[in-house]
Amino acid sequence: MNHSLPLHLLLLYSLLFTISSASIPSVSQEIEAPLSSSNENLFPIRREVYGDGRIFDITHRYSPETPCWDFQENGLGQFVWLTRTMKNGSEANFSQVKLPNHAGTHVDAPGHMFDHYFDAGFDVDTLDLGVLNGPALLVDVPRDANITAEVMKSLNIPKGIIRVLFRTLNTDRKLMYKKKYDTSYTGFMKDGAKWLVENTDIKLVGLDYLSVAADDDLIPAHLELLESREIILVEGLKLDDVETGLYTVHCLPLRLLGAEGSPIRCILIK
Repeated sequence: MNHSLPLHLLLLYSLLFTISSASIPSVSQEIEAPLSSSNENLFPIRREVYGDGRIFDITHRYSPETPCWDFQENGLGQFVWLTRTMKNGSEANFSQVKLPNHAGTHVDAPGHMFDHYFDAGFDVDTLDLGVLNGPALLVDVPRDANITAEVMKSLNIPKGIIRVLFRTLNTDRKLMYKKKYDTSYTGFMKDGAKWLVENTDIKLVGLDYLSVAADDDLIPAHLELLESREIILVEGLKLDDVETGLYTVHCLPLRLLGAEGSPIRCILIK
């Protein structure tokens, strides 16, 4: 059997290869410039907005000053270590990370506040990605109060809204940029959490500090929100300089078997 291609097909493939070779840089082309550049000319870009202004990173960057829920005075401290380094002759750099699961931008699983859920295995690996990803509403909360039932009523969140991100006085005060845990943050009171559960369709609650529940009602408000195992709490969101309104949210926790919380990367897309 003759497996040779007709001449016109060979010419077509040749033309396509020529076009693609000219428009797509080769591996050697891609790495040649960085390798030949001095360190003084290397400036990594750290962005908050991507895609021509359509994609907002609403995750706080981890640093030694990142605040932690467990009342550390000086923030997170060192959390990444180089266990192998090319400077000491290793063929590659290799690091390890040690993080509290409730530092920075993170997610709570039902086992965080209910021990029988924890024992039953309701960890972050069981959270519904269908809830963590989809249309979301960003709202501004009145700046003079915690989120009570009255505040929830005043927000007039329509039925059918599944995901709501609540921007509060915490953002104005830049609490997530302060290394010391601040118990005066704004959050849900028990009655506000109960009203949300009983009167809305919300299944994702996002807030701009380390806890969605105000310190005065820390445990009761968490219990109201997590008891059904249907609501997912995303805490420590970075909501600076993002307009209120409808977006698509994407939040992805790590698949940590047995963990009641996880660092999470969240973005908003216009």
